[in-house]
Amino acid sequence: RSDARGAIVGLARFHTNGHLARATLESMCYQSRDVVEAMEQDSGVHLDVLKVDGGVTANDLCMQTQADVLGVPVSRPVVAETTALGAAYAAGLATGFWRDTDELREHWHESRRWEPQWSEEQRATGYKGWKKAVDRTLDWVDVE
Repeated sequence: RSDARGAIVGLARFHTNGHLARATLESMCYQSRDVVEAMEQDSGVHLDVLKVDGGVTANDLCMQTQADVLGVPVSRPVVAETTALGAAYAAGLATGFWRDTDELREHWHESRRWEPQWSEEQRATGYKGWKKAVDRTLDWVDVE
């Protein structure tokens, strides 16, 4: 929403840079949950496992938090930078180097998997807090 603004909410005097760093990681995970829930609502398809890629996948805390927030396993591939790999696979399919996507699937291998550890109550409480924080960022400006 164009009336929303970035905010860091809930700080007290005892919070440190470490708390801010962790909150940043948690916010990424909760934003992903918002996207996953919207996709599930639109498609009717439930997410059974989240396959991740990119630089942030090197952060084990973030990956465990993502599993806890979503309530599904998070799977990191051996090749974490899959954007370039995907482009290469697409080119290989287009030129006939690869037979089909089934052949490509044979080359995908999991490096690590994180299982959710939070209870449903912890998950619900955390998400409620996230929604409350997001609500605080709305209506900062008048949009015409």
